[in-house]
Amino acid sequence: MSAESPAAPGQFDRRRQQFRAWRGTRPFWAGLFVMISGLPIMYFPYAHLKLGGLTIAMATTAGAGSLIIGVLLVVLGITLWFQKHVRTFAGVAAILLGLVSLPVSNFGGFIVGFLFALFGGAMAVAWAPGVPPAEQPATQDTTGEGGAPEATDYDTTLLRPVNPVGEPNDLSGTSPVNGANGRHSAG
Repeated sequence: MSAESPAAPGQFDRRRQQFRAWRGTRPFWAGLFVMISGLPIMYFPYAHLKLGGLTIAMATTAGAGSLIIGVLLVVLGITLWFQKHVRTFAGVAAILLGLVSLPVSNFGGFIVGFLFALFGGAMAVAWAPGVPPAEQPATQDTTGEGGAPEATDYDTTLLRPVNPVGEPNDLSGTSPVNGANGRHSAG
């Protein structure tokens, strides 16, 4: 495929829909937040800020601990994407690592990494897989003359009681099926 050949029509939309479907079956945003939380926690202990001619070293004695916490958070974020059944463990571990990063890694990456770890971990614990939609039964053909759909006026359709013969109607007004529609209730 050369650079001049155009992409197949609709290929971008198809790929976007595939990604959207994949993203909807797992705690995607929780994993993204947990991964993002690891970056400032890893970066700030090794960063050198320059203010004019002055260099400020952010290095702490716990630089290795910060690196380990940051790498673990990135790995937990990737795990949330590809192993969705461990979401509770990964969420709780991300919250705990975020809390541990407060004293170890410059207040959890200057609070930014700590907050992302808390929100991402909480979202991972709270996420639940969706239920696939049930199969809908085939609807009957309601086409009228010339293939146009038949008109149904639901406002004028007569509602009949569904209780068996001999039982009194429940006129409590709680159900439109009994024909009362709440007009005869005393409250």
